[in-house]
Amino acid sequence: MSARREVAIVSYAQTSFAPHTKLNDAELVMEAVTAALERAQLPRKQIGFCVSGSSDYLTGMPFSFVGALDAVGAWPPIQESHVEMDGAWALYEAWVRLLHGDIDTALVYAFGRSSLGDLQDVLVAQLDPYYLAPLGVDPNSLAALQARALLDTGRASERDFAEVATRCKRTAGGAPLDAPYVVSPLRAHDCPPVNDGAAAIVLAAGDRARALCKRPAWIRGIDHRIEAHSLGARDLTRSSSTTLAAVEAGVHTAPIEIAELHAPYSHQELIVKEALQLGDGVRINPSGGALAANPLMVAGLARIGEAAQQILDDNARRTLGHATSGPCLQQNLVCVMEASS
Repeated sequence: MSARREVAIVSYAQTSFAPHTKLNDAELVMEAVTAALERAQLPRKQIGFCVSGSSDYLTGMPFSFVGALDAVGAWPPIQESHVEMDGAWALYEAWVRLLHGDIDTALVYAFGRSSLGDLQDVLVAQLDPYYLAPLGVDPNSLAALQARALLDTGRASERDFAEVATRCKRTAGGAPLDAPYVVSPLRAHDCPPVNDGAAAIVLAAGDRARALCKRPAWIRGIDHRIEAHSLGARDLTRSSSTTLAAVEAGVHTAPIEIAELHAPYSHQELIVKEALQLGDGVRINPSGGALAANPLMVAGLARIGEAAQQILDDNARRTLGHATSGPCLQQNLVCVMEASS
């Protein structure tokens, strides 16, 4: 990594992650982007590259990301890209773009309005079109299959699930083990909420990052890997793609102080933590993670942003942000950040 150009996160901002917003896509993006640029004191015309993450399918209209560009401004003409993925993968594209060396700044943003439809129906469309999608298997049921498989290994219990939910959702009195199941063995506190929202990150390279930010969060390693689409072709109780991404991102070259893990279901935090080989001394999801707020297409970018913010605020020197996509932790991205240049 030392041979590569230095790239850092210099600011992060997000909207409130509400169960439902009356704002449209452009208005959501405007709020997050304006806040991120103001914190970096970066004028819009000085953005070298702009890339977004969202889902036209979720919004229900083609090329919805083009309308959201109104929040960024298309004049003077800008270099722009889009990924039909969580914004964490947009950040990866921006990082690669900055490594080219011809620009010094990049804006990454993501937006999603999960309340526009029933995610238990919408997310069926991402499944294998021949075997799983025709069955209409909803995300909660797939996560429950994964949770049951984990329980059967003896590596976790329902009490462990409840402890994760209590910490992330900050549930008064704890997450009750006698609560009814949504889909056994998952209860309501084990499942993610439905949220709308947007988030934005400003990246800068080298001396430009130092000029824009007193304490940049330098990206020391970032990598993403994917596993088999067919759920029957992989061990759902382990996340081999996370393990490989962690190795490639250099997670274990120095201690991690804080880790923001994109785990929409309580048991998935346990699987990801094990895959990353994080010890008990690492603070996990101080923001509450995806169990506290889970705007689709935004939650992964938010994990990286929250981890970076810990460095920007001088609360930590080395942090980790993780993002996932697809059913049962199919695809995973790991980003390691440090305070020192």
